[in-house]
Parts: sequence; C-alpha cells; structure tokens
Amino acid sequence: MEKNTSNTTVAIVFDFETGGLECKKCAATQLSMHAVRLDTFEVIGTFNEYIKPYSIPDRFLKPKSKTIKTKYEIEDEEEEIKENKLMRYDAAALTVSDITLDLLNEKGKELEDVCQDAIDFIKDNSLNSSRINKPILVGQNPLFDIGFLQQILTFTGKYKEFSKYVAGAVDFFGNFQPYYIDTLSLCKLVFSHDKTFVSYKLEIEAERLGIDLDDAHDADADVTATQEVMHVLGLRMRNTDGNNDSAKYIPAKKEKERDHFKI
Repeated sequence: MEKNTSNTTVAIVFDFETGGLECKKCAATQLSMHAVRLDTFEVIGTFNEYIKPYSIPDRFLKPKSKTIKTKYEIEDEEEEIKENKLMRYDAAALTVSDITLDLLNEKGKELEDVCQDAIDFIKDNSLNSSRINKPILVGQNPLFDIGFLQQILTFTGKYKEFSKYVAGAVDFFGNFQPYYIDTLSLCKLVFSHDKTFVSYKLEIEAERLGIDLDDAHDADADVTATQEVMHVLGLRMRNTDGNNDSAKYIPAKKEKERDHFKI
C-alpha cells in the first residue's frame, strides 16, 4: 500500500481466541485483525488465522541442575519436560470458541508463519511512515489479548520486529509496550451515568449501540463488532450525523447549565 505524509492513523482492531485465560500457560488458537482508517473508519484490510497446536520453546524452560541421575530419573525428567512444554488447551475454553484441536491441525498455520504474516499485515496497512502516526491497537479489554500477542511474538523471536510498526513506548523495565484504545473503557465513559447499563460485555455494548454481533466468541466476528463500537462512538464524539463525508471533530459548545455531554 502506498504510504503518504498525511495525519491518517490506522487502527489495528484485533482479538484472540485462546485455549484458556492464562497467557503464560495457555495457547492462542485464533488471531483476527482488521485495519481501519481512523479518518473515515474504512476497513482497508483483514487478517484471520487459526494457529496449529504449539509448545513452549526449549529456551523458555528452566534448566535442571546438573546432578548424577539414574536411568529412571532421566526418563522421568524427560517426561516432565515434555509435559511442561505443552501449551494448555482447556476443554471449556475450546467449547466456548467452538474450536477443536482437529480444526487447528487441519486449518491452522505454524505459529512462526502466523506471527510473520501478522507483522506484514500491520506493516502493509500502515498509511503513514511517521513515528507519531504508526498504527495503534484497538480491542475490547485488549490487555488480555496483548498478553497472548506478547506470548506468541516472544516465542517466535519477532517481538522486536513487531515493535517497529505499531505505536508504543519502552517502559521502566526496558520492555516495549504498545499503545492501545480500549472500547470497553470508551463505553464506560459513555454509559457510566446510565444505571440500566449493568454489563460491559461486547455483545451488550453492541446491542445497546444498534450493532449486529454475528457470532460471539469467534475472533473475526468479535473484531467486526469491536470496530463498529469504535466507529459509532468515534462519530458521536465528532458530533456528526454519522456521515463519514462530514465526520470531523467539532468542539462542543460550553454550556454551564449542562450536567453532562450528550454522546
């Protein structure tokens, strides 16, 4: 895609399906991303991949102390290492996402290929090469997904390459942390005054905003819903009638008697 020098930023709206809730122990099973222009909310690219079952790389396993062992102790240790290497695929998590190990083995791609393809997708859909307009991640409660993103990119040694193409900064510990927009937080900003709004699940947010949710707990469907939540709230913050041609920020008039803004 041709790069330009405009101020257009691209949102990488993303979501994972996983084999469980713990990013240090459980596997990622599906990654979906949509590249969305933030000036017009046009989707300029989509990415959706299943991930073949994978194990923890040897370099991330704790080395055993060097002691004299019997044949049986060595066999037991090798079996323990083999078990520790396997990422978890909890039955409950797979049931929720309707993803099976057979499906992953049949349709999934190798972890390294998925990671490289994801980086290339972000790079190819960046409209601006300047540092301040690098693509920014967007998700529904994205800290969960960022943990799995860091896991798979670290396992494959591609996290440093990834950090070149998204907005972010190095933290106190010297680790790159990507910037992100959380649609859950945006909805809290909009609906916290509404006492009838009791849950911030994606499907409830979508229903309240008049957005269709095709297939909850499928990564690609969740990304579609998340980008639409971002779209609707973005246009409301711009105070437009929803027409992308006129979507621009208009400062709200100051009204001392107003208790809150209408969004």
